[in-house]
Amino acid sequence: MKVIIDAANVAHFQKEEGSKAKLKNITLAVKVLEQANHDFLIIADASLRHNIDDKETFVKLVDDGIIDEVPVGTIADHYILDLAYEEDAKVLSNDKFRDFMSEFPDINSIRIPFSINDNELVMGKTKKPKKVKNLLQNICDETLNELERKRWVVYKGKETTKFTPLNIAKQAILLLDQSEHDDVSSKIEGIFSRLPMFDKVMEMVDDVETSVPYVIFVLVHPKDYKAAVKDAGNISVTVADRLRLVHKPLIAVRNDLFIKPGYFGLNIVLTDEVEDNPPYNIEIQTNTYDEVFIKKNSRNIASTIAGRLGSWKFPFVSVKPNMILEKPGEFEIYLEKNSKKKKEND
Repeated sequence: MKVIIDAANVAHFQKEEGSKAKLKNITLAVKVLEQANHDFLIIADASLRHNIDDKETFVKLVDDGIIDEVPVGTIADHYILDLAYEEDAKVLSNDKFRDFMSEFPDINSIRIPFSINDNELVMGKTKKPKKVKNLLQNICDETLNELERKRWVVYKGKETTKFTPLNIAKQAILLLDQSEHDDVSSKIEGIFSRLPMFDKVMEMVDDVETSVPYVIFVLVHPKDYKAAVKDAGNISVTVADRLRLVHKPLIAVRNDLFIKPGYFGLNIVLTDEVEDNPPYNIEIQTNTYDEVFIKKNSRNIASTIAGRLGSWKFPFVSVKPNMILEKPGEFEIYLEKNSKKKKEND
């Protein structure tokens, strides 16, 4: 582990009022880091030499390159934090660096607190970095944007309704009547143009045959997935019976990371526009901290993209670490052509 000793903060620990900073505190920090076989740097601000109790020894340590002084006019705290992020190092300090939290996220994840008792420095533990809020949604958003840039039509609606099997059936039916009033996608408008209006359907005689040229992707939170799958058949029958349809609509339930627990969304796709295989697989490059979390949720990412793209099969999602992406929440998306799709088109 690499550690930067915040020399001024360490030296001023338990300093009595009116007294000077203690060089001994720094030597205690060096001792404990050497015993643990950690690599370390000692960084001091330019003013510390004027406030230390053993100036002669301190200046010699600076001249010998054992202690690095921040250039005059440079803010030492910023210099230390910047170096720590560049070198992927921890900082031994009790300073909470509040003035720099907006620039350096999760400072507490790199800061090692300490105490000194009976001439022994004891290091505390860093706090775990906070997970970036909506990280998985941000990944899915960026992936959908990339697909759109490649001229693929994706469903990006965030409208949801309270989850019950009956509500799913009702919503699928009512979308027909509401289509003239809602801002719906061109695909759904195409679907509705092929079907009679809702109030007309109720007047149809039983022997009129109407086929259903669409698939209903039911987008749910992973917690509601099993319940939605269990009732998919009943939902299909209910929609078909209510609309007097000869062919029952196909119901495809998908885990969706945009949907909150207890709610659902619907993506309706023309049957002949449903993709057998996704056109692209997804590579996510990220920092080492988020790598494990994203890998654990890679299938939910794949399901979200498949449901909003209108694909039967999920894209393959790979997650790789990237040393350049150091901060929590940083990631890059790369789309790779699906080889199965390519062979079918050749």
